[in-house]
Amino acid sequence: MRAFLTRPHARWRIALEMLVLGFVLAIVCGALVIYAGAYDVAATRHHWPLTEWVLDTARIRSIKTHAAGITAPPGLDDQAKILMGTEHFADHCAICHGAPGVPKGDIAHGLYPQPPDLAVTSKRYTDTELFWIVKHGIKMTGMPGWADHGDDELWATVAFLKKLPGMTPEEYGKLVMQVMSHGGQQHPQDRATIGQGHEHDGTAPPSAVQPGSPKDHSMSGMGQGTPAKRD
Repeated sequence: MRAFLTRPHARWRIALEMLVLGFVLAIVCGALVIYAGAYDVAATRHHWPLTEWVLDTARIRSIKTHAAGITAPPGLDDQAKILMGTEHFADHCAICHGAPGVPKGDIAHGLYPQPPDLAVTSKRYTDTELFWIVKHGIKMTGMPGWADHGDDELWATVAFLKKLPGMTPEEYGKLVMQVMSHGGQQHPQDRATIGQGHEHDGTAPPSAVQPGSPKDHSMSGMGQGTPAKRD
């Protein structure tokens, strides 16, 4: 027996068998935990550290891999693109991520993981990675995909996100007002409310720092006159 165990191929065989056995046991134990309902899927409870590591690693590697074949178009510094991106961001992103001078809406505080501050996290990604995220969303994070909005609008959103780090509330407010003055896709009555008294000085109204109500997503970052209400 001792002579058998000292043979190199025998040691490798035993090691492989132990590895396979451990893998099978891990699968069985995981299945039992899931089937028993021991894993708490509530958004009010944080992931286990191992679960968080697995999800974070999968997210980072997936984004890099799927964005690798994308080529960014020229002209992302074009002001017209930045304004288009501002409109998309204010309409669809600020309610969860906030904006300069605009706190996150109530809906964001109930999400897990919490929507990140894009003024910080956008710097961690390339232009193509940001485009892929905006277009396809990310599973199990609450981040939706906006593929139905067209690539031009999504690249414009990337153009805005690249300008977001370091942007002041005043700068964001001016971009919002430029969108309003250029006749964005917002409702006319909302444009009238937002722009009243500020058409000529290029500054955002005081209400521009208020998040929109989750029930009215369309104007969340555009400075709706009514702040979000808590249920």
